[in-house]
Amino acid sequence: MTGGWRRIAGVSSLRSVVAVDVGGTETKAALVTGRPGEATVVAERRRPTPRADDGDATAAAVVDSVLDLAAELGGLAERPVEALGVVVPGVVDEERGVGVLSANLGWRDVPFRRLLAERAGLPVAFGHDVRAGGLAELTLGAARGSSDAVFLPIGTGIAAALIMGGRVQSGGGYAGEIGHTDIGHGEPCGCGQRGCVERVASSAAVARRYAARTGREVRGAVDVAEAVRVGDPDAVVVWDEAVDALARALLLTSTLLGPEVVVLGGGLALAGDLLTEPLGRRLADLISFQRRPELRLAELGDAAGCLGAALLAVDLLEAR
Repeated sequence: MTGGWRRIAGVSSLRSVVAVDVGGTETKAALVTGRPGEATVVAERRRPTPRADDGDATAAAVVDSVLDLAAELGGLAERPVEALGVVVPGVVDEERGVGVLSANLGWRDVPFRRLLAERAGLPVAFGHDVRAGGLAELTLGAARGSSDAVFLPIGTGIAAALIMGGRVQSGGGYAGEIGHTDIGHGEPCGCGQRGCVERVASSAAVARRYAARTGREVRGAVDVAEAVRVGDPDAVVVWDEAVDALARALLLTSTLLGPEVVVLGGGLALAGDLLTEPLGRRLADLISFQRRPELRLAELGDAAGCLGAALLAVDLLEAR
């Protein structure tokens, strides 16, 4: 994971926590210890996120996987692990500790915090993967110093952390679902709507749409980005459609929230200026009176969600 793991503010004594970020494709976990103003990754693990025949079975498999990772990493700790921080995708009710809905993984109303705490025998800080990533970028990364910002990771799906007045907003678990903004293309989405940004502009969608257009399978959006760089006309069409969809989503976000900064993360952001430059131009074309946000690339990479889970776990211990 990145060097951003080295500084976590506000830890009053040495703590040892396990942080787990359950993604739509991959699960990342780390054993973290920290003192005031700094933290150190002791060990880290990555695994494919398990899937089963239905949402309930997938959720049960995810719980098993998280506990296996916690046990494995906890076995490497020099001092007892004090808490578990876990973040998941979809609609998440942090107050109740419930995964309300994941369109990509299929679960509904899963009491993850209770299930994990009962079996782990540890305090569990449970949250939303993107909001946790936004907390990490706000505290340690590219959104530092911003009062109003959006953290927008573009991966298997698209959701955002909305930072207003220096605080990450939850909206009862429903805030930030930018990927399910209807931009009018009419294609059905797993969420039950049509026209969602996510169906055109997520990393998974970019790869899927390119493969459907050309008949050539690709490893992911990174392959499509490379094809764009060498001038593949099919890749350029798919990429331009994704950029336009993202710009339209950011126009709506700018109209409603007026962020100073938009921090782009996830797999698609690995393309760097291949994404930010055309996205900035398209957003400028669309904006009239709205404040035009500065586009920045995330500093914490794909560690942001896991780092945020560690911050949540540390905060839980400090509040006890």
